[in-house]
Amino acid sequence: MLNYNPLHCLPSSEELLDSEDIPVDNELQDLIPSLLKATLAMVWSDRWDWFFGVNMGVYYDPKKPAIVPDGFLSVGVKRFTDGDLRFSYVLWEEKKPPFLALEVVSQISHGEYSTKKEFYAKELGVLYYIIYKPLRRKKPPLEVYRLVDGEYFLISGNPIWLPEIGLGIGRERGIYQGIAREWLYWYDEEGQKLLTPEERIQEMEEHLNFERQLRIETEQKAQLLAERLKALGVEPESLT
Repeated sequence: MLNYNPLHCLPSSEELLDSEDIPVDNELQDLIPSLLKATLAMVWSDRWDWFFGVNMGVYYDPKKPAIVPDGFLSVGVKRFTDGDLRFSYVLWEEKKPPFLALEVVSQISHGEYSTKKEFYAKELGVLYYIIYKPLRRKKPPLEVYRLVDGEYFLISGNPIWLPEIGLGIGRERGIYQGIAREWLYWYDEEGQKLLTPEERIQEMEEHLNFERQLRIETEQKAQLLAERLKALGVEPESLT
């Protein structure tokens, strides 16, 4: 008897395009999700059950083109597939929709507040949908929605706690790649911003510099004390 598996007839991630052919509107659509991904890679360095895609195609139907969020997080999936990097994110292979989708809006919206929002809810079932529009003035630039019974509801506050992953997400001013502006960051349960890779390196350098300076000061004090003892006719070695 012939065993039929319909999944075998579907294209694999290797056969699908790895991204859309429409360029991003500005650098922030790449920099902001990349910063979140890099920070998460340090926070979850010992976990292998998550994946963060940046401007990567998410295929949900073999007959339709992929949707490409600026960033998305999936949990409960392999960090790497068979030791390799993903070409795209294919739902019929991953078996899990993204947990979180992020859209960074430039000056002109492209359905982020309407058609994309409905698509993520109805077609993909993404639990959290996040829109960040830094140039927005009359309303908060960061909106976090949670899916409840097939509909998105806005969560107020900054940062917003995501209990399912034990992290919060929010916005504040900082420096990334030498650029001082408002960025999106991960937060702990107390609302403290998690350090980015750059900030961790800077913190380590400051700590090393402090220890180095402390050692120099200690050596200088010891030398000064030895000189004073010699001036009094006491050999420092005799005191040991």
